[in-house]
Amino acid sequence: MISVCTLVRGREGHLAQLLAGIARQTRAPDEIVIAYMQDAAPSGLPDPGVRLREIFVPGDPMPLARARNAAAAAAQGDTLIFLDVDCIPSPTLVERYAAVLADAPGVCLGEVRYLPPGPVDPATLPHIGERHPAKPALADDEVRPVPSHGELWGLSFALPRLAWDAAGGMDEGYVGYGGEETDFAWRLHAAGVPMAWVGGAVAWHQHHAVHVPPLHQFDPILRNAARFRERWGRWCMDYWLGQFAAAGLIRWTADATAIERLRDPTPAEIAASRRGDALFS
Repeated sequence: MISVCTLVRGREGHLAQLLAGIARQTRAPDEIVIAYMQDAAPSGLPDPGVRLREIFVPGDPMPLARARNAAAAAAQGDTLIFLDVDCIPSPTLVERYAAVLADAPGVCLGEVRYLPPGPVDPATLPHIGERHPAKPALADDEVRPVPSHGELWGLSFALPRLAWDAAGGMDEGYVGYGGEETDFAWRLHAAGVPMAWVGGAVAWHQHHAVHVPPLHQFDPILRNAARFRERWGRWCMDYWLGQFAAAGLIRWTADATAIERLRDPTPAEIAASRRGDALFS
């Protein structure tokens, strides 16, 4: 049994496209579980053509780790596919993940291609999505071992429930944005769960504005980075911490054992960091 899980706060239009993509699958999942990080579900969503489970995990800052754990707990499948709400699954995504996991249980990372701003036409998606420059280009039939579990990203991944349980799910001590996925990756590594890139399981990432750097998530990034460093003896989100340091917000280097907070970003700095033209996020 295969369960697709997604997390939602806002993004009603993006969720509608995800559900429409589920309805186009060559192998339908058995269910989709939506963990709403808000008090209510929107109305008028398209029928995904499969059983729909809705759970509610509200809270501020966004309870990303808790919502993923709740989705996994509500799911009935022995295979879990996690899709970000911004992602539209290609028609073969579920079928391809299922086939690879049947041969080699572990964590599968599907390819995500990024869409430009504008209306979404399903017929054009294979022609306009762009590969992330930092991710490998994969043939549709390729399975490539991942050199480091740190490559895990939450946009699209699949794994057996046994692997999820072996890692203990996600640490709900990570509250708000950042760190919980990387922590989960190292928990998988510690549990001996293999990981591989999987071609043919493509998802298309719908465009949205981003903050560069993510100053709107300044507090949770600092808090969660420190939690990760305390547990694993290394930093995550190094790139963002470096950007914060360059902006004079923190004193930090890659070999530091702690972050020294110098000042908070101003509202003007946060507003200026918002980029509606950035393709990759």
